[in-house]
Amino acid sequence: MTATAHFPLTWLYAPGDRPHVVGKALASGADVVVIDLEDAVDPHRKAYARAATAELLSEPPPVPVHVRVNAVDGPLADADLDAVASRPGLAGLRLPKVTSARQVVRVARRTERAGAAGRSAASRGSGPPLYALLESALAIEHAYAIARAHPSLRGVSLGEADLRADLGVRQDGGLDWCRARIVVAARAAGLAPPAQSVHPDIRDLEGLAASCAHGRALGFLGRAAIHPRQLPIIERAYLPTDRELEEAETIVKAATVDQGAQALADGRFVDAAVVAAARRTLALARRC
Repeated sequence: MTATAHFPLTWLYAPGDRPHVVGKALASGADVVVIDLEDAVDPHRKAYARAATAELLSEPPPVPVHVRVNAVDGPLADADLDAVASRPGLAGLRLPKVTSARQVVRVARRTERAGAAGRSAASRGSGPPLYALLESALAIEHAYAIARAHPSLRGVSLGEADLRADLGVRQDGGLDWCRARIVVAARAAGLAPPAQSVHPDIRDLEGLAASCAHGRALGFLGRAAIHPRQLPIIERAYLPTDRELEEAETIVKAATVDQGAQALADGRFVDAAVVAAARRTLALARRC
């Protein structure tokens, strides 16, 4: 698996209070490592996790590293932001429990001031990229407003465990409307397609593959993981198949001959939207 800035497909979480686990995550082949200061860290180890993460990010790591801070409106978030936002090794901040655009704007303004000190002259004046996690019914209702809240916001995704509890959903299909809602909100705001939430059973690789296929059909791109063994399953599910690549190459080749709408020899209708989708498929296969 090769890391890429343009089409990350795997986002591996690692607890911030366990540096040896973070080290293994950095060597796992994940496209992005997410150091968690929130749910994966016991309350009495929060300060240690924050300090260890800040130290790790004092230099750029071998792969992009995001940090999931504590709940944006909670008592620990500001200390987390102040500790890591200016670190040169930080590639992004993941903001849990977001329910409004106002919260995103507040974090963006705070990190703009802190982040400028640790970044290159070319990027000063802007803070680190932000990624909002929507984990409640209220957040889903405000999805589009959150997605377009600030230029520093680069992505939105679901926190399905909390969302499931908030909604009282018992079956997985009960979240599909929320999943579709966030895909639409991201697209409407000009953001990248969201990555799927984690599959919590690290032994259920068959279920993970099926869930990824479903997520891909809904418009997601890539997925968060909680164990390295999940990474190849996610990547395989989201990379184009040989057949999809062959079809995309046929469509793009036909488009170079005639830019107008046309029917291919096999009866498929091709127009500008179909060609654009085919080009995205080829770009994803190249991971560039």
